[in-house]
Amino acid sequence: MEFIGELYSFLGAKKKLWLLPIITVMFILGGLLILAQGSVVAPFIYTLF
Repeated sequence: MEFIGELYSFLGAKKKLWLLPIITVMFILGGLLILAQGSVVAPFIYTLF
């Protein structure tokens, strides 16, 4: 959780808050791909992309 706080404060200090939605989507998609790796749901997730 410390990483998320530091990332948010860095983006706020550098006036780059517009990057926050992009980073969030990247984390969600990355987590989805890691969880789906080797599971039965994987073929259905890969068809979305």
